Parts: sequence; structure tokens; C-alpha cells
Amino acid sequence: MKNVAMIPARLGSKRVHNKNLRLINGKPLIGYIIDAVKRSGVFDEIYLNSESDIMKTIADDYGIKFYRRPDALSTDEATNDDFVLDFINNVKCDTLYQFLATSPFIEAAHIIEFFEMMNDGDYDTLISTTDVQIECMYENKPLNFKQKEKTPPSQSLTPVKAYACGLMAWKSEKFKENISEYNSGYHGGSGKTGFYTLSGFATVDIDTVDDFSLAEQIMGSRHMQSYVDPEYYDPRLHSGIHEERDVPTIIRDDGVKNENYDDENNLITNIPELLEREGDDSSWIKRIVNSESNSYCVIHQKPGEGNRRHYHHSWNEWWYILKGKWNFEIEGVDHTVKQGDIVYIPKNKWHKITCIGDKPAARLAVSRADVAHVYKI
Repeated sequence: MKNVAMIPARLGSKRVHNKNLRLINGKPLIGYIIDAVKRSGVFDEIYLNSESDIMKTIADDYGIKFYRRPDALSTDEATNDDFVLDFINNVKCDTLYQFLATSPFIEAAHIIEFFEMMNDGDYDTLISTTDVQIECMYENKPLNFKQKEKTPPSQSLTPVKAYACGLMAWKSEKFKENISEYNSGYHGGSGKTGFYTLSGFATVDIDTVDDFSLAEQIMGSRHMQSYVDPEYYDPRLHSGIHEERDVPTIIRDDGVKNENYDDENNLITNIPELLEREGDDSSWIKRIVNSESNSYCVIHQKPGEGNRRHYHHSWNEWWYILKGKWNFEIEGVDHTVKQGDIVYIPKNKWHKITCIGDKPAARLAVSRADVAHVYKI
């Protein structure tokens, strides 16, 4: 029995331009499903099915085979039935497994389970679905509840299955028979059809620009999940507070009058030269780096100056002391720091910084431009 995996990926897309090539975290969308299929290790061959030369390049880069479909099967009018039939008529396979590039959160473990279910259940067709466990309607009629009865808890409702489509499989001969008899093999026709349930992020399907934004947020948060503990309402932190996010306004309210947020993100910045150039005559701030991940600012203040007591609910902050002395009051405890010290303050820790001694001091603040500063009202 020859088991072949096929990833369809035409170049054209009306809703999102070149969506299969669009990068998420530096990797093309289609690369996620290719990697997952390869990691599963259960297929005799893996093909990328497309009309495009650039998709051939991607197939070569990822070490999989390429099947060039006819241009006529790369239009908006071509159906899944059309290009699957074309593929199995030209590539020998007893069972064809189809995986969509628009499902980047399908993991190798899902694919292995799907593969095993197809074989153990001796299905002719296997379709991935998701369970929708909420009151569902079709043509204005209830599917899994009764309009004239008391609403039960949602967890006791019978789930309604909806196609997830990220994973599909067909026995080739039965697919051809269904095409011949019903002009469609996609849904299983007269053969034995099974349904594999997906849940969570695995059901995410990318079709719009908003979907890409959601996927980028998920990608960014998933690698951090092991480090993030759930947070809950705490009156000490969350009662009688307000947030400020505009850094220039925050700095001005802290008493810093001279600002420079323009000449930033230079390849090289020499801090000693910067300190000498700006001098000690006034309080000032110079932003050195401002990227999507970090903001680095040099803050120079005179004795007695500093900032207001606050905390950050979603950001761990740190400083490098460039010169002079500072008092860091952290959760009511005073800490005196000097040149060369690094101060780290975890999120949700009240803190206040004050320049002490008889000379100005400077610190390098490492944060992010959009981090919320939380103050007591």
C-alpha cells in the first residue's frame, strides 16, 4: 500500500495576495504544514501540488517532490475534486492524504493520529472536523437544542460537527468511483467515511489578513506559554489604577524636559560619547533603539529627580546604570545602585526610581515603547 501526502498550493489568491508565500515569524505559511508532514514520518512520498515555479523552488528547498498541475486547474473555478482527480490519475498512490497550507497549527502528532485512524478504521474517506458545542441553527431551525425547552448547560449539548478541512484522505480507487458515479469524491460518496476531530489552534484556517494577524499572535505566544503563569484580579494591583502608554507623555510628566526620539536605530551608538555630548546641565532622554521587541532609552536626571511609582502588568523591565547613584524603591524596599549595576524588576512589582547624591545620574532603560505603565489614581 502506497501512502502519499499532497499539499495543494496554487499561487493565486483573491482575498490575500500570495498567502501561501507570506511569512509568519520569518517562515512562509506553507512551510509550517510541510515541516509537520515531514516530521510525521508516515508517508512514502510527499508532494507539493502547484502550477507555480516558485512553489517548485519551495518543494526543492524543503526536500519534497513537486507535481505541476495544469494551469486550467489553478483558477478560481477549479475544485478540490478536480485537482485531486488529476493528481491520482498521474501519481501512483493507493491512499492520498491532503494537507492544507492554510492550517499552520497542524502538528505531526495530529497527522500521525489521522493516518492511523484512516488505516485502523479501513475508511475510504477521512475528513477532519471540529466540534461546535453551542446552540446551532440551520435554515433558521435548531440543530442541537429545542426552542421551547429550557436551555441546558452548553457542556451537555450534543456537539455539531463542522468541517475543519486541514486534513483529508481518500482511497484512490474509491475516489475515482465516486467521481464517476456522483461527479464528486470530496465528501466520501458511497464509501465508508470517518471524521477525525481537531480542536484548539489546530482548527485555525488562514483565509484573510485578520487570520494572519491572529496566527502571528498565536505563534508569538505559544513559545512563551511555558514561562507565563495565569494572572488573576488582585485588589492591591488592579483597584483604583489607570494606565499610561505614551512614552513621551510619561517622561514629560516625570519631569524630563529635553527629549530626542528621532535619531534612533543607528547601527552603532557610543554611550560615553552620547553622555558627554548631551552634558549634565539638564534632565534629558535619548531613545537609542525602538523595535517591535525592545526599546532602549538613556535617561539622565539630576539629584531628586526620577519617576512616579508604578508597575508593568505585562513586561519584565531592566536597567543598566551608566553613571551616578540611584535609589530603586521596589515593593516598598529601597535599593541603592551605582554605575555598572543591572537592576531587574519583574512585572507587577511596584517601583519608583530617584537620582540620589549630589551629582546627576544616567541609566539605560530597556523596555518596549508600547508597554503599559500602571499608576494609582
